[in-house]
Amino acid sequence: MRKLSFGKAINEALDQEMERDEKVFVLGEDVAKMGGDFGITRGLWKKYGDKRVKDTPLSEAAILGIANGAAMAGLRPVAEIMFADFITEGYDQLVNNSAKIHFMFNGTVTCPLVVRTANGAGFHAAYHHSQTPEAWFLNVPGLYIVAPSTPYEAKGLLIASIRDDNPVIFLEHKLLYEMEGEVPEEPYMVELGKARVRKEGKDATLIASQRMVYLALEAAEELSKEDIQVEVIDLRTLFPLDKDAIFDSVAKTGRVVLVNEAPKTGNYVNEISQTINEEMFEFLKAPIKRVTGLDAPTAFAPKLEEYYLPHKEDIIREVKEIVEY
Repeated sequence: MRKLSFGKAINEALDQEMERDEKVFVLGEDVAKMGGDFGITRGLWKKYGDKRVKDTPLSEAAILGIANGAAMAGLRPVAEIMFADFITEGYDQLVNNSAKIHFMFNGTVTCPLVVRTANGAGFHAAYHHSQTPEAWFLNVPGLYIVAPSTPYEAKGLLIASIRDDNPVIFLEHKLLYEMEGEVPEEPYMVELGKARVRKEGKDATLIASQRMVYLALEAAEELSKEDIQVEVIDLRTLFPLDKDAIFDSVAKTGRVVLVNEAPKTGNYVNEISQTINEEMFEFLKAPIKRVTGLDAPTAFAPKLEEYYLPHKEDIIREVKEIVEY
């Protein structure tokens, strides 16, 4: 099978969905002729023109307001927010409009929009361009949150998101854009709300998403040299959460380490931890551990940014602690 980068897989998903359905259109800052700040929409403007690939003013509130109205009117907008940090500029549109429309109108009106946005640290982009925002939206019923880690999933999950009638926040980690993997040429969907077991094991469960999946896999490989077999779960969709996949693994291993690069306080993984405690407590052989970023802004200085982020060694340490518990 041919290989594509993560970014090109997203571009192909957009192209194939725009070709399939004329209701799909793209909007955002510099997404047209320039092709987006990361080049993800490159070539779409030339193929589909101004009506379906639209440059907008530098206003995230305007981008998401337009997307909301278009989705309610029957179109399927894919809005690009250049950096996830600035999604807060359109927070009211997402939280008080997109997320509630289906419920308010008893399903007679839907809001099938996708908000693509680049997130994550490790890019030396400093305080305002490095955050991981899923927890900001976790307390908002009605929003789907999707977070792929491979090119294959990036394409399949984006196609599924575009075809879904719910508003979707589609997170793309900046450090994954150049990663290559096998991607079929034909359109396909990866089901929303389904996690994937990336590595099987019996001694502990590592639960992660996006770039943290690769740290978890590296840690699992190191631990296997010491005869500690770790299971790695890639969440893929953060909401709705695939509790079945998590519970099956917890029942098998009885030990859990949750990995996320955002700060620990209020982190998305805290909800997963409490869910396991409430519903799978009798299976636990040790306390649930968390490996996260520090409770601090992401610094510009590379060494400070590195210090802020979770590391493979942190995961290994926590796994060993609960295995020996």
